[in-house]
Amino acid sequence: MQEYYIQLFSPHGLIRHHKPETGRDKDTGGQVKYVLELLEALSHHPQVRKIDLFTRRIADKRVSETYNHEIETLSSKARIVRIPCGGQLYKPKESLWDNLDEFVDKVIRFIEKQDDYPDIVHGHYADGNYIAGEISKIFEIPFIATGHSLGLNKKNILLKDGLSEDTINQKFNMIRRVNEEEETLRLANLIIVSTQHEIETQYRWYHNKDKARFRIIPPGINNEVFYPFYRVGMPSFNIPLEQEQAMYRVSSEIERFLFAPGKPLILSIGRADKRKNFETIIDCFGQDKELQSMANLAIFAGVRKDITQMPQDEQEILTGLLLLMDKYDLYGKMALPKKNDPSLEVPEIYRLAAQRKGVFVNATPGENFGLTIVEAAACGLPIVASPTGGPKEIIGNARNGMLVDVQDTKEIADALKKIIADTALWEKYSANGIRAGQEDYSWESHVNVYIKAIDEIYKPKIQLKETQELPLGKKLMKAEFFFISDLDGTLIEGNDASGLDAIKQWVEENKNRVIFGIASGRNKALTAAALQQFRFPEPDILICSAGTEIYYTRNFLPDPGWESHINHQWKRKELVAALENYPGLHLQEADAQWEYKLSYYVTERFNEGDLANLYKFLDDRRLRAKILLTDNRFLDILPVRAGKGNAVRYLSYKWQLPLDHFITAGNGGNDIDMLRGRTRGIVVANHSPELELLKKSRHIYFAKQKQAVGVMEGIHHYLNHHPSKTGKPDAGGHQEKSPK
Repeated sequence: MQEYYIQLFSPHGLIRHHKPETGRDKDTGGQVKYVLELLEALSHHPQVRKIDLFTRRIADKRVSETYNHEIETLSSKARIVRIPCGGQLYKPKESLWDNLDEFVDKVIRFIEKQDDYPDIVHGHYADGNYIAGEISKIFEIPFIATGHSLGLNKKNILLKDGLSEDTINQKFNMIRRVNEEEETLRLANLIIVSTQHEIETQYRWYHNKDKARFRIIPPGINNEVFYPFYRVGMPSFNIPLEQEQAMYRVSSEIERFLFAPGKPLILSIGRADKRKNFETIIDCFGQDKELQSMANLAIFAGVRKDITQMPQDEQEILTGLLLLMDKYDLYGKMALPKKNDPSLEVPEIYRLAAQRKGVFVNATPGENFGLTIVEAAACGLPIVASPTGGPKEIIGNARNGMLVDVQDTKEIADALKKIIADTALWEKYSANGIRAGQEDYSWESHVNVYIKAIDEIYKPKIQLKETQELPLGKKLMKAEFFFISDLDGTLIEGNDASGLDAIKQWVEENKNRVIFGIASGRNKALTAAALQQFRFPEPDILICSAGTEIYYTRNFLPDPGWESHINHQWKRKELVAALENYPGLHLQEADAQWEYKLSYYVTERFNEGDLANLYKFLDDRRLRAKILLTDNRFLDILPVRAGKGNAVRYLSYKWQLPLDHFITAGNGGNDIDMLRGRTRGIVVANHSPELELLKKSRHIYFAKQKQAVGVMEGIHHYLNHHPSKTGKPDAGGHQEKSPK
């Protein structure tokens, strides 16, 4: 039986197992509840050996200090792991997109530290799917995605509400979100959806819909929490004191609003969100005097303290509900409580309404699923909901309620009166809902299907032999050395590849112990052409465009964290404009340019004084950049954080390997910062004059041979002449055997 280590990703934060603050704001709704219950349920499955839920670590006085704990242990198999990124303060999830690459890098370091590699990654929402997708690429493992809600659907709703496309893109980072959702559809091994409706309506506008591998697995409910209302009265049933107190609080909170609290209770629960359509429910109740005489109404619209301190959209919704209550003079007939405890009080709210022979209303049009419908049904409440989306599939399956046009107040009222007035119908719907909650919509049922789906997509790994290559992520973490060499003038010169075969053989013999990388001034396309022309072995790392791009493998898998890192203070348009007429500089051809690299030709008379003048010229205009001069002919302008040397240091930091375990080789000016420092540098005999100054460094070996022969000479110098310095210390401080 295959066992799995599963990692779940829901990065926005405010997730905790003990007393979760579900409904606190728009980012702590159903998704938080879903991932917490999935985490708990999967931890009980025998094929899950370990499961971690990754979210953002937050240190903010406005929220509980529990969100600043790095690890929250649920059981011997389940944890919540909090990753610091994007500062310490709590932020809306839309503002976190620029910090997700930092999140990815720190997850990688967490994995390396614990030395335990996931078998499955599962992202939640677009941001979590982005993170899971990146981890999946690095460790070459299956990727599962759950969208929860989709950008294009939200965009269409906001456009109908009157927001402009520019405002939507700026406020919700919508372009980035939708692009990542498209990429997820293309890359994920499995897209979990709750209903067929979700596939047909929510995903229909996406270009990659037909490439996606969908699987319908409805979310479950906890049957130990959402159980039938009548169970409380059974002689053998005992409830803990905490639950008794929750029952009392719920009853007291609702009854203080009502003149006749014993009437049937019409109930609706959700966030303070316009899509929940609470206004229509109040309109329906307020306009029908007969319904008011038959029943009371209770709406739990999220959690609030002071409405004036809430986000603007929630302020508007809650103020509107209170105004409608006043408009129809529903005092004594309607309850609009300020708060509820999702884990303890919400189940008691459902059961209280069921005990009073009430009805649950979900008035959201086109609901993807409708988890509250299943929860209410499991407690014994009949349902009135929309004839589209998830409610149609749930009620069609369970036969526990009525489907009506939830924009039509008369249809809602007629359905409510029919169910309340017909005792036999109420009992039938109640019993059917309880059965469906126990059998069809339990978390146990969900995880059984979930694990079966993983079994289908997961290919058991064959025990690695000595000659077989490790998956990329493990190889990067377990490597003893990184060998990174410049290309042109160092390994090859034009069509001359003398000595390259020896390098290839050495790389192949040490492929599970040495990371092989190319660091080139060439762009991605030209580097790819060279790899093909000279039949290089599969590179692990490619540093292109003079250290402004980092990729992994021959497939050029990008490192987005590097791009985010070097973008700091980079003003490309301003640099181009400032240097347009600068004397002695001429832009190179278009294929030599890159978003993070400007390349120029310089005149033969260009010297160190001219270079200093250029730095001053840019500094006077507050344009920060790094300038590299090669062969007194080629000048590259890069972001301050870019360059081959900084790329090497970034790789050292990301993959947690000391710089003295990096062997670097070069021949020109743009290799200087890669050769300097604590790396073991190799300068080939055919080097350019700028490298002469490095002869003073004891960390750099100047080879007697040129090109690849000289590089191999340098490798032998480090690995054979200084064996005591070449091994990577093991846990006991002993040296491991060096590569051959």
